[in-house]
Amino acid sequence: MKASLKKKMLDFQWPLFGLFGKFVIDLIFSTVRIESIDLEKARQEMESGRCVFAFWHSRMLMVSYAYEGQGAAILVSRSNDGEMMAQVLERQGHNPVRGSTSRSGVRALSRMIKAVKEKNCPAAIVPDGPRGPRFKVQPGIIALAQKTGYPIVPISCSARRMKVFPSWDRFILPYPFNEGRVIYGAPISVPSELDSRSRELYRVKLENELNRITKAVDGYYGHNIN
Repeated sequence: MKASLKKKMLDFQWPLFGLFGKFVIDLIFSTVRIESIDLEKARQEMESGRCVFAFWHSRMLMVSYAYEGQGAAILVSRSNDGEMMAQVLERQGHNPVRGSTSRSGVRALSRMIKAVKEKNCPAAIVPDGPRGPRFKVQPGIIALAQKTGYPIVPISCSARRMKVFPSWDRFILPYPFNEGRVIYGAPISVPSELDSRSRELYRVKLENELNRITKAVDGYYGHNIN
C-alpha cells in the first residue's frame, strides 16, 4: 500500500518538476546571449535532420535549450536524475528515450534506432553519461552512428560567468545576464562495417574532437575545467 502511494505521488510530482525545471532554464537562458561558433562545419548535416548530436554530460543544459523544439531522440538514463531530465527535455520538445550506454546498452541502442527511424528525427547522446568517466566517450554512440548511417556532430558550450559544480562531470550552470558560446566540431561519419580496432579509432577520434572544442570554448572565457 505504501509503495503504491509513493508511486502515485512520484507520478504526480515528476510532471510538476518538468514544468518547473523548464521554467527556470528558460528564465536563465532568456537573459544569456548565445553565439554559435563554427556552425558552418556542421550546417549541412544539421539541416538534413539526419545526424547524431554528441555533447558532454556537463554541457547538456545550454545545448538542450539552444535546440528546443527540434524533436531530437535523446538517450536519458532510467535513474531518478534521468527522470527529472527526461521531464524537462520532453517539455522542450525533445523525445527522451530511456536507457543507458553503460547498462543494458543493447536494448538502449535498439530503442534509439527505433525512435530515430519512426520519428525521422536527429539523435542525441551524452557519450560520457550517465556516470562517467568524465570527458571519456563510451562506445555506444559509435554503434548508433553505424546502425543509422547518421554522421556524428560534436557540440560543446561555455559561458563567461558560470557555476561549476563539484560533481563527477563538473556540471556547469551559466549565470543570468551573461554571454555564452555553442561551438561545433567537424562531423564524423562512421562506416557501417568496422572491426573492433576501427571502432576504437572512431571512438577516440570523437573523444579528441569533443575535448578539443570544449577546451577551445572554455579557454575563450578563461576557464580550465579538467
